[in-house]
Amino acid sequence: MNQSLPRLTQARAPLTQSITATNEAGDQETVSIPAERSLTVYVDKREIVTLMTLGVNPELLVLGYLLNQKLVTSSGDIESITVDWDALDEGGAAAVKTRNGIEAVEERTARRVVTTGCGQGSIFGGLLDDLDSIKLPNARLPQAALFEILSLIRQQDTTYKSSGSVHGCALFRVDATSKAATLLHHVEDVGRHNALDTLAGWMSLQATSDVASNEMVLYTTGRLTSEMVIKSAQMGVPFVISRSGITQMGFDVATRLDLGTIGRALNQRYLCYTGAGKIER
Repeated sequence: MNQSLPRLTQARAPLTQSITATNEAGDQETVSIPAERSLTVYVDKREIVTLMTLGVNPELLVLGYLLNQKLVTSSGDIESITVDWDALDEGGAAAVKTRNGIEAVEERTARRVVTTGCGQGSIFGGLLDDLDSIKLPNARLPQAALFEILSLIRQQDTTYKSSGSVHGCALFRVDATSKAATLLHHVEDVGRHNALDTLAGWMSLQATSDVASNEMVLYTTGRLTSEMVIKSAQMGVPFVISRSGITQMGFDVATRLDLGTIGRALNQRYLCYTGAGKIER
């Protein structure tokens, strides 16, 4: 076992809850809805943020959140993440213990930017300042692999299919020779940012040889806002596919980073907003 990897609990909670709803005919039906809950994150006993989450792999969510907020640089900076869903009267708590602390944590978490993110709502300021330091791999995406990704996503047995009201993110590996796509990991949460952060946490625990960034394609159900584009770029992924669209700032950031963005992707239809020259038809 790699001693540099953090110790993680395996906290679990029900993903859905059954309620009674009334349909258009006035009849009552039993339906499933996502079980949204709060998770307050403490880093070295300092409260950082409260996330509203579905509760799938909360330890990976917290790890990915800290990475994407650039409060830590790698999973090796974390000694342990302990999640207890019964720790607080109003929700769960995640206790993070770092190996060497976070330098200037008060200053780095003081400025917040309110975002469009559902389930999160704010990011720590300064992420835009570091864009020029991000260098993405020069990769190409076969259109056949893009269509296969959309097909594989449709086949997933998801919480969205049973209860709706959640977002999903998935990471795929694309073989440039065979043009085949392989699903590596799929995550759902009440917010698209939480799903992406959980995926980032998962990626950080994988061996470098298992997750080569130039072969990676990210899929999300959420719209491609600036913060979604920034987080994807920080993960080193050169292509992002969405079933939704893109915002102006998301477009501007993706153009600046030379990140390929594809939206309105369904079946065999899509719009490529940035990086069209990297798609092999």
